[in-house]
Amino acid sequence: MDYKHYREQALETIARKVIKEYDPALMCEPTAIPIEDIIENHYKLTVIYQQIRKTGKILGETAFDDTSVAVYDNGYLLLPVKRGTIIVDERLLNPRSHGRLRFTLAHELAHWVIHQYIYSGSGQTAAMQKSIAKSSEADKFVERQADLLGSFFLMPTGQVKMSYYKNRTAPNLAEALAKVFGVSKQAMEIRLKELRLI
Repeated sequence: MDYKHYREQALETIARKVIKEYDPALMCEPTAIPIEDIIENHYKLTVIYQQIRKTGKILGETAFDDTSVAVYDNGYLLLPVKRGTIIVDERLLNPRSHGRLRFTLAHELAHWVIHQYIYSGSGQTAAMQKSIAKSSEADKFVERQADLLGSFFLMPTGQVKMSYYKNRTAPNLAEALAKVFGVSKQAMEIRLKELRLI
């Protein structure tokens, strides 16, 4: 299958469009984007929390068809889900994993927004793994696109730059901005480097 190649600028445009459709005011001031509300109320998708794998290797999974997905509950079982269901590993509900939880939700929304043509009608799900090192090149490509769009959902360029200039004298800049956007310090550091702000 030929996968659509989205330039970074195109993915940023998609992210801005999604956020503006949900609430244009979110593009005016740096803030934590309400990603779960966008998923559930704007896209009418269902988010459920379940241990996906015993090992914790899969953090999120999106169903594009009515199907059954393997989950772990004192042993593996098949969980019937409807099209438009996002399953998130329940271990991410730990307050220390707040940034990872939000990124996983954004990543899965990215799959829904730009990868339906790959998964719809295939019976397959899009699954976010902790490491994609052993994945095929095609899977890595698709996962990188979802990572990038997910980061644009949570950390829009204009808002990150505004926040950077307002807080640039903060002792720990990445940590300060991570709190503003509700992401992990690591995710914010990566975003600031992408924008050549650090």
